[in-house]
Amino acid sequence: MNETTNANTAEAAAPGTKSGPLDINQIQAILPHRYPLLLIDRVLEIERKKKIVAIKNVTINEPFFAGHFPGFPIMPGVLIVEAMAQAGGALLLTEVEDRSGKLIVFTGIEKARFRRPVVPGDQLRLEVEMHSWKAIASRIAVRIGGRAFVDGKLVCEATLSCQLVERPSEQAAAAESE
Repeated sequence: MNETTNANTAEAAAPGTKSGPLDINQIQAILPHRYPLLLIDRVLEIERKKKIVAIKNVTINEPFFAGHFPGFPIMPGVLIVEAMAQAGGALLLTEVEDRSGKLIVFTGIEKARFRRPVVPGDQLRLEVEMHSWKAIASRIAVRIGGRAFVDGKLVCEATLSCQLVERPSEQAAAAESE
């Protein structure tokens, strides 16, 4: 089976059906993010249109640790929220046939709470649940609840809103920049 076939496993499943795990190659086949902003390393479980569980291994090699904070490295909270959003994006994009022509963009972050610091050596367990899924014209709007854990302890939680939109073509982007 090739990586694209594996990445589409959740698409073929009935709603509520569980699938996973997905490795980094399968995640990259789903998400448009790349280093240094790809913030999930593995998907442990996907329950179609309901829930995803993913892992982010936090290492001292992360570029943000050079400045946040020298001598006391702490993962920025906004990147923990971004990691939850990427997990939610993987959940959403497994439902989309032509995902190469789409992007997921934030439309809101609510009730974000940071409970304890995340440091090099930690493994973030990202648990994201779908709260709502609405098709609006050519867009899909979703609301998800995310929680991040380290060693079973809650480190962050937030409610996120995003939309699936058409990816601007390279020609359109070039024309806008002129």
